[in-house]
Amino acid sequence: MPGRSPTTSEEPGSQPPISARSAVSIASAVRAGTVRAVDVTTDALDRIERLDRALSSFAEVWDERALECAREVDARLDAGEHLPLAGVPIGVKGRHGLRTAGPLLAAGCVPVGATSVPGPGTPWQTWGAGRYGRTVNPWRPDRTPGGSSAGSAAAVGAGLVPLATGNDGAGSVRIPAAWCGVVGLKVTNGRFPTTDPTGLMAPGVLTRRVADAAAYWGVMAGDRRPRTPEPAIPREPAAPTALWSPDLGFASPDPEVVAVAHAATVRLAEAGVVRLVDTEHPFRFVDTEHPLRLVDTEHPLRLEDPAPAWLALRRPEADPSPTAAVHIRTVNDRRLAALFDRTRLLLTPTAPTPPHGHEGPGDRYSTALTWAFNLSGHPAISIPAGFGPDGCPVGLHLVAAHGQEASLLAVAEAAEGVLGPWAATCTRI
Repeated sequence: MPGRSPTTSEEPGSQPPISARSAVSIASAVRAGTVRAVDVTTDALDRIERLDRALSSFAEVWDERALECAREVDARLDAGEHLPLAGVPIGVKGRHGLRTAGPLLAAGCVPVGATSVPGPGTPWQTWGAGRYGRTVNPWRPDRTPGGSSAGSAAAVGAGLVPLATGNDGAGSVRIPAAWCGVVGLKVTNGRFPTTDPTGLMAPGVLTRRVADAAAYWGVMAGDRRPRTPEPAIPREPAAPTALWSPDLGFASPDPEVVAVAHAATVRLAEAGVVRLVDTEHPFRFVDTEHPLRLVDTEHPLRLEDPAPAWLALRRPEADPSPTAAVHIRTVNDRRLAALFDRTRLLLTPTAPTPPHGHEGPGDRYSTALTWAFNLSGHPAISIPAGFGPDGCPVGLHLVAAHGQEASLLAVAEAAEGVLGPWAATCTRI
């Protein structure tokens, strides 16, 4: 299958350098004193220097500042300070990304540079402009990594850093995560401060392992406890119920993308990670205590296309009918509230298409399956589901009720045990 060979590879079978391992593993080693933060940072900077010319995932690299920060981390550890993400090299989205990275720095992360974002002069956001030109997808250099967290996704997918920040106003974390074969978490809108007056933007993170996204969430939410290198997967007494929707009732995703995401969903159901609603009897699910009994719920989920409402909020001067936009948002909020009253999770493909070329996306919105949840505010995560016929990764999109990040991450981590591990593939890049 084309595209399975990454853009830039280490020697086949070689162990990844410490800086390319999971954030949880790095932090554990640095806290234990088996490696110093300065050594991890030096290794990461060397790796970026060698490999980023092919990717152009960084707009700036902060060599001296990063090493100074790493020395401070080592000194803090020597003084007995508790640092759950000690010595973890991270990328921050854009040249102003440090403004929102305070909790990560306090937890011991070392920012090594600003990742690329879209440049000026174009209406589409699914690309990035780095130090060496356009940012490329690690799996196929003729394709975009997505955006607007373009460089963050490419850098994480290529193993340059284990964690990079992003923000998500319409899918800007989840879409590049899907197209680069990594994990992308968008938190509940309003959970953390944002400078976006529309309220559509929410912070997020890109990682190769769900445990690293969970560590990010813990730090950002104020939990200072470290994650262990091999965390136990928290299981619920029964698998959470989940509704699969290929299109949310309005989108027209490519059949090849739907097939990969649906196959992953079926594998999760067969493994007992989720309990799927019976699609032959819409919004019904099998009662695990009484397998012959079907439990009735609501009608199938069918959202209104959120595009007019999203665009009205982002560009109110261009909206000819604000009343219609309000109606769309109200209807979708009501339908999603009914869904999550009855069902724990909603599963869809992350993006409706494979990553497009560098000439642009054409007239199709890559946000078709994601931006509804910026309007509604629900937390969501994209995890790798597999590869499409073109060799590019496909994402599986998991959405949960407001404030349910911990449960969402628990299911995603269980899914990683069935569909993954993805890190073993990605860190070869």
